[in-house]
Amino acid sequence: MNKFWIVLGHTYFSRLKSKAFIISTLVVFLFIFGIANIQSIIQLFTGDDELEQVIVIDESGELFAPLETSISQLDEEVELIAYEESEEVGKSAVQNEEYDGLLILELDENNLPIATYYENNAAESSLQYTIEQQLQQVKIAIATEQAGVDEATLASIYEEMPFEKIALDEATKTDEELNQARGIVYIMLFVLYMAVIIYGQMIAMDVATEKSSRVMEILISSASPVTHMFAKIIGIALLGLTQMVLFFIVGASLISTKMDTTSGEIFEFFGFTSTSISIYFYALLFFILGYFLYATIAAMLGSLVSRVEDVQQLIMPMVFLIMIAFFIAMFGLTVPDAKFITITSFIPFFSPMIMFLRVGMLEVPIWEVIVSVGLLVGTIILLAILGARIYRGGVLMYGPSRSLKDFKKALMLTKKEK
Repeated sequence: MNKFWIVLGHTYFSRLKSKAFIISTLVVFLFIFGIANIQSIIQLFTGDDELEQVIVIDESGELFAPLETSISQLDEEVELIAYEESEEVGKSAVQNEEYDGLLILELDENNLPIATYYENNAAESSLQYTIEQQLQQVKIAIATEQAGVDEATLASIYEEMPFEKIALDEATKTDEELNQARGIVYIMLFVLYMAVIIYGQMIAMDVATEKSSRVMEILISSASPVTHMFAKIIGIALLGLTQMVLFFIVGASLISTKMDTTSGEIFEFFGFTSTSISIYFYALLFFILGYFLYATIAAMLGSLVSRVEDVQQLIMPMVFLIMIAFFIAMFGLTVPDAKFITITSFIPFFSPMIMFLRVGMLEVPIWEVIVSVGLLVGTIILLAILGARIYRGGVLMYGPSRSLKDFKKALMLTKKEK
């Protein structure tokens, strides 16, 4: 047992001090900081604080006042200016960037507004869209007045029809709750997907590196291959949990300081402020189980190769399994109660993501969660037993190893060693 802790400690601390760990952690910190300050960053690059000025030549003499009132109520950062010069002078002023746009207002034969808008940029802009939409409202007001429809009648026509949906199943979630759950589940699925791939590959690369440098021969002479395998798996698991805890602490502190800003609205939209604590419990549970499932496979596959260059090719089946689970989960975000999603949530290679998706978005009976977790734990135990046998023989194999047929060779070496 003492040898187990030595290998575990070496694996954990050597990775903790590595440049790759430090740089990746700092990059994620910067990403979290960027998300927390997304509104400020957008304003920094878009210049939303600048006042946009549009000069208006109103040839009708009737449209400027209602349009100015409508736009000022909608957006205080857009200013309409009555322009007394000619149209050509106005175009030159826009080209010289004295103003953001030129708007020509006229009335057609039905006394309804028509407009021509000049702007330096050919692409449709938010300023153009705002003016166009408010002019449409002015046109509707003029047309209804001409038709003898009073404002109260018009308001009642456009008033949203009362429509209430009542779920007969009291356990189901409301649309708002589903949207919030969908946001937090999506983020956690993505974290789980990335973590399993990164840390799984880290284990396989670690084993292959030690074999290629012949360090493995020294290690297995002092500690059994099985001890070495599980020490590496748990050591990198602790490394992953350390990184996740750091991310959680930084994220939680930023969320708490940004709740009264626009970024706080984003956090609320994704459900960070109202999600049940059980979601985080299930996220941790399925993260740990999913990690051990794929980490065991990664260690087993890593023991079969002698060169680091061969690792990516040999672990590709494992990556495909993770990708399939992730894509099924992405599909399930829109239809979490589909029969296909329910069935795949009990398949051990998919359940870390898909059962988590279901418990996050639906009211899943506890017995289904227990069955799924039980199957997952049982699969991990079986893979651990098989993986230990293959690992014992695999670490003794040298030479090109690019085929899964090497499983048989590793098992034969294990039997000979006994």
